[in-house]
Amino acid sequence: MSSATANEIHIASFVVQHRDDAAAALATWIAASVDMELARSEGTRSIVLCECADQYALLDRIEALRAVPGVLNVLLVYHHAEPGEALDTPMPTLTVTGVAP
Repeated sequence: MSSATANEIHIASFVVQHRDDAAAALATWIAASVDMELARSEGTRSIVLCECADQYALLDRIEALRAVPGVLNVLLVYHHAEPGEALDTPMPTLTVTGVAP
C-alpha cells in the first residue's frame, strides 16, 4: 500500500435487499460491526453506511453483508475516498447574499 493510500478514509453506502424475516439478523450483525451503521430499514430493503480504511476492507464488508442469511443482494450506491486529515479540516463558511427575507 502506498503512503498516498495508507491514510485514506473510504465512505460508502449500500442498499441491502433481503427477505423480510432477515431484517432483525441483519440489524444485529451491523450493530456488532465497528465500521458500519444501519441508516434505515423498511420491509425488504435496508440502507447501510460504512466508513473504513481502504477499498479492500470495503469489498470485505460487501461480501460479509452478502453472507448474512436472508440477504439477497448488496448494491453499492455511493463511494468516496479522501485523505484522513482532510476530514479534520474545517469547512469554509458560506455567505448567502441577495436573498429576500
